Amino acid sequence: MDISIIIPVYNKAAYIDHCFESIFAQHFDSFEVVVVEDGSTDGSDKVCDMWAEKESRLHVYHVENGGVTAARRYGVEHSEGRYIMFADADDMLLPDALETMYKAITTSDADEVIGTYKDQYGNCYDSGWRGFMPCEPLVRNLLSIKNSFCVLWGVIFRRELLEGCLDAPREIIEREDSLMQIKCLMKNPKVLFIADPVYLYFVDVPTQRVEKLDWIRLYDNELRKTLQPHWELYKSAFVGHQIKVYEKFIDKQQYSVFNSYYRPLRKQLSADIPLMDRIAIMLPPRVAYYPIHYYKALLKLKQSIARK
Repeated sequence: MDISIIIPVYNKAAYIDHCFESIFAQHFDSFEVVVVEDGSTDGSDKVCDMWAEKESRLHVYHVENGGVTAARRYGVEHSEGRYIMFADADDMLLPDALETMYKAITTSDADEVIGTYKDQYGNCYDSGWRGFMPCEPLVRNLLSIKNSFCVLWGVIFRRELLEGCLDAPREIIEREDSLMQIKCLMKNPKVLFIADPVYLYFVDVPTQRVEKLDWIRLYDNELRKTLQPHWELYKSAFVGHQIKVYEKFIDKQQYSVFNSYYRPLRKQLSADIPLMDRIAIMLPPRVAYYPIHYYKALLKLKQSIARK
């Protein structure tokens, strides 16, 4: 078995069919699909079982709800492929994605290969990076929450690289994919970027997730522990990451987080943190809301115009 595709499923009944259809339309033959149905309540379990009855390469595991990282870890543990890919149940693989990724990783001897992706509006997302890339700028990009490249999906991993990288606490449900990729990058793997679009990501899919400060504390602790072997290299980037998350709270007018968690960041600023982020953390939270909110609104407007 060459490739195992791991798909965690939780309440995605409306999307699963087009995801599976895109996978089983691939021309590449040596793959399996491992679905971890994570205690859905919307009938996703029945849809997955129906597909398993007609597709021998699809294996469904029903587990109690344990969160997306645990579901991915369970899927990897119950897979057989030499290489691992991940997909979300509400997305699709583009034609020839498996063949493209397999060829790239086997001919280059990379530890992971990262492609480009498109959304349902036809926009292509491409970091512009090509060939082998050092890990440091990739870690910094993830810490800045830019996500300029495919982080988890649109990537093929050598199985061994994932060992110990899918152990985040279940409470972490935002940016858990970035955390996993950072854990991989801290091993200093050989990372190859290719230009081929391999994944279709559906933007604007409804979500009811609301970040809580307790989750952020947990995430920060896990991230700090992950970066510890090279802490001096990434310390300021970690502070910059915290400021970016703080800005999201302020944009939602959750001002209380400043005094309860983020105030100490004012004493940890350095010149390599972008000026606007330094200003955002130095302003009183209720004042900082205005530049943060309107900047984010401007970005959304630009993205909306680009889609038309």
